[in-house]
Amino acid sequence: MSSIDHSVDVNVPIRTAYNQWTQFESFPQFMEGVESVTQLGDTRTDWIVEIAGIRREFAAEITEQHPDEKVAWRSLDRPRQTGAVTFRRLSGDNTRVTLQMEYDPEGFAEKAADALRLVRLRVRGDLERFKSFIESRGTETGAWRGEVPAPRHESGTGSGYDVGEPMPPQPVNPEYPRETPLPPPGPGPVPPARGTNPPPGSGPVPPRDTPGPVI
Repeated sequence: MSSIDHSVDVNVPIRTAYNQWTQFESFPQFMEGVESVTQLGDTRTDWIVEIAGIRREFAAEITEQHPDEKVAWRSLDRPRQTGAVTFRRLSGDNTRVTLQMEYDPEGFAEKAADALRLVRLRVRGDLERFKSFIESRGTETGAWRGEVPAPRHESGTGSGYDVGEPMPPQPVNPEYPRETPLPPPGPGPVPPARGTNPPPGSGPVPPRDTPGPVI
């Protein structure tokens, strides 16, 4: 797995930079090797790209998105990749855009391209072209301001924690243990509650005058 981490400062407000990045179908205008991006829903996209002379098509999903802060994604097909773009306000009209990505090159050509740092150079070039694209326009071509929460880890208990990870302290159920109707201990026999059977004796059992709980 190879990693990329690169930043560029753009001379536009953070809202403008973020809004433009949410317009995935505009990526071919400043990303080298990206032939097309098709938006299929709020969190699903289809990509056609060229990597080291090899044309590939893959699907990707947005795994986390927060307006003016972050867009994270992962591919659903090969080539495997995950990444995130974060946005940091430097001043009213200046924003730092940082791209972090991990990908798994496949085949001799892609591995050779990775060894020659061609992919890293391409990503840096893409960020510089994004800078020129948005600064020349001065405004975004569109925007999506929705939220995509980070996924929770799933386990067999449904608690949101990984298997083997210690669970945090849980609150005690205030209704347990339940209070019992028995009186506090004291000398002598406990008189029967009204409406219940009397203790065993020699005489016949009189009928109940009112319904009561069966003990």
